[in-house]
Amino acid sequence: MFHLHLSVFSRTKALEYEIDRFHDKLIDASMTFSKAVSAYLKEGRSENFQKISRKIKKIEHEADALRRSIENQLYANNLLPDLRADVLQLTENLDRVINKFDEATYMFYVERPEFPQDYHSSIKDLAKLSSDCAENMGKASRSFFRDMVSVRDYSQKVYFIEHESDLCSRQLLERVFDSSMPLANKLQLKQFINEIADIADIAEDFIDELLIFTIKRNI
Repeated sequence: MFHLHLSVFSRTKALEYEIDRFHDKLIDASMTFSKAVSAYLKEGRSENFQKISRKIKKIEHEADALRRSIENQLYANNLLPDLRADVLQLTENLDRVINKFDEATYMFYVERPEFPQDYHSSIKDLAKLSSDCAENMGKASRSFFRDMVSVRDYSQKVYFIEHESDLCSRQLLERVFDSSMPLANKLQLKQFINEIADIADIAEDFIDELLIFTIKRNI
């Protein structure tokens, strides 16, 4: 299934399978987060929103368990130290994004921000951009293990989407602070806008590192 130059996982099918499942968890969290934001804007802290929030929490717990198992197997199997370090770094950074989805969703649940109706479309757009950015990050990372030629293709998508996310968040912040809302409301909405946009920023940082790992594997 995976095709690194040294076929490092050819003798470790369990590790290969768990790394694949870990990427699935990231992509699941990405798609679920976008649904959670849409549900909150439409229904507030409804039962449906809470159900979606619980699903993200479940994905986060499962991803943590997979990450620990992957880390244990990386040390148990006699892999090259340099490659092992790279894979450990990748899984930790992937897990960081999954945790960010969970944290952002929990913020909506606890703080219950009130977004004026005319901001809803832009907030949903921003959440979708961040989710798409993380999803393509996951696909780029999966390609590192399967098909290195595709890493750069997905990486370019991440860079493009992150730029769009940056533009969207800036426009939203300008609208918020140009509005007549009380300052406390503006500051709360700023926090949520930045929290969502940060997901795309983390994905971009991940891709910077992934491309370095890819160059190392190709040498």
